[in-house]
Amino acid sequence: MLGENFVYFITVQGFFVGIIFGILKSLDAEGLILYTFFITVFFYLFSHIIIAFYYKTIIGKVYFFPKARHERDLDLFVNEINKREKLIDSAIKITDIAVQTNAQDDGKKS
Repeated sequence: MLGENFVYFITVQGFFVGIIFGILKSLDAEGLILYTFFITVFFYLFSHIIIAFYYKTIIGKVYFFPKARHERDLDLFVNEINKREKLIDSAIKITDIAVQTNAQDDGKKS
């Protein structure tokens, strides 16, 4: 069944449920119209929610996922991160050596 037909079907069911509920609960014509309208709108919106979840879970799983391209990109990112970590480690070593040299120079001058 197409999604559009499902919406129509559920909306018509909501209309008839609204009429039955309105006849049972309302005491005047205004109440009958209001019950029918609100219940029909609820069923209409509810049918759209059902269709959205259906397409998201059933139809959405059919699409193609380019795994090879994503794997290649992730490998590139990992290599870049490793290069940057090595660069940062060497900068830390240079900074530590400079701090030690400055500490030794300060000790000699005092």
